[in-house]
Amino acid sequence: MAARLALILVAGLLVAQGLAFWLTRMERDQSMTQVMVGYIEREVVASVALLDHLPPAEREAWLPRLARRSYSFILGPGIPGQAPDAKLSAEIAQQIAEGIGTRYPLTANMVPGEKERLQVHLQLSDDSPLTIDIRPMPSLPLSGWLPYVLAAQLLVLAGCFYIAVRLATRPLHQLADAADALGPDLKPVRMPEDGPSEVARAARAFNAMQERIASYMAERVQILAAVSHDLQTPITRMRLRVDMMDEEPQQAKLQQDLQEMEGLVKEGVAYARTLHAASEEPCAIDPDSLLESLVLDYQDAGENVSLRGRVGQTLTSRPQALRRIVGNLVDNALKYAGSAEVEAGPPRDGVITLQVLDRGPGIPDDMLEAVFEPFRRLESSRNRQTGGTGLGLAIARQLAQAMDAKLTLHPREGGGLIARLQLRLQGS
Repeated sequence: MAARLALILVAGLLVAQGLAFWLTRMERDQSMTQVMVGYIEREVVASVALLDHLPPAEREAWLPRLARRSYSFILGPGIPGQAPDAKLSAEIAQQIAEGIGTRYPLTANMVPGEKERLQVHLQLSDDSPLTIDIRPMPSLPLSGWLPYVLAAQLLVLAGCFYIAVRLATRPLHQLADAADALGPDLKPVRMPEDGPSEVARAARAFNAMQERIASYMAERVQILAAVSHDLQTPITRMRLRVDMMDEEPQQAKLQQDLQEMEGLVKEGVAYARTLHAASEEPCAIDPDSLLESLVLDYQDAGENVSLRGRVGQTLTSRPQALRRIVGNLVDNALKYAGSAEVEAGPPRDGVITLQVLDRGPGIPDDMLEAVFEPFRRLESSRNRQTGGTGLGLAIARQLAQAMDAKLTLHPREGGGLIARLQLRLQGS
């Protein structure tokens, strides 16, 4: 936008300055023509009268003194030609004829081969031929410093335009930065509500919008938390009644349904809380120690989880959120592959990459992004028997966005899936 505004202003300036220069040049040429025509008429009349009164022997010596830049005198018949057709030449010939034509009959013609050269032929009182050789100047030459002045003027105005455009677009940059800063944690960055009335109004509207969004999200979390709390009581009563039932084939099915209901309620509340980010503050952590502790916990529980590679340096991040992201990815791999491989490596280009790999059925390429949507399950692998709610990957993606990280899924060569988490080092 700044470039477009600057281009429009500079183009308008060039057109306006070019038009002003053209009009000034035309007015200057017209004024100069009028002055020159009147000057030639007066000077030529006086010069012809002087030559007519001089003895023939002295006239030759006076010719250089009477010559001017635009005309000179020739003691002779001159060069014949056609009548003048150029506007300036015709006007000069007419003025000379009106000045001296009544006393000295004359003729005027253009010199052949010349762009604009006029000769006026007449005879003095003693019948001596005299030719006035005229070279009209259509315009005055420009001063050598004029182009530099115009260029300097353009540079000054272009600098002023640049400052004006930057001032005009600065609120838009601030608005874009504030919108980018409004992440999943919903911690708004208030814009200053000053400046021109339009900018102040837009800033107030944006700040109010941020506050409304934050309040709506908080209200939704409170509603989900209340629903979860209210559902816990009937679920507990139902569980007690099922436990008191005689051993029947339906008892185990009812207990499984109740566990699924409780899991759905807990996962739904957890997902809602990740939408406006956990209140956990970032701190310096040792990612290698965190991953080793997480993998050992799984191994102690008898799960087939391994760790290879090391980051080799500290990281400023949210440890609980990072632990939950990797844990959700490992749980996902264990559900559908029975094993998981956690892989870490040193930073490259300011980015730390953590990967969770499995040899499960994988995910079709056209579903690699869709599975991050809440409650989205693949019919071929996710069902109620596996305990999947369709929220594990959605929670992991939301937590990753709140940490300014990137979580993606990729097919693994030879079959399986790669879940890749990229963490940007602070200041990179």
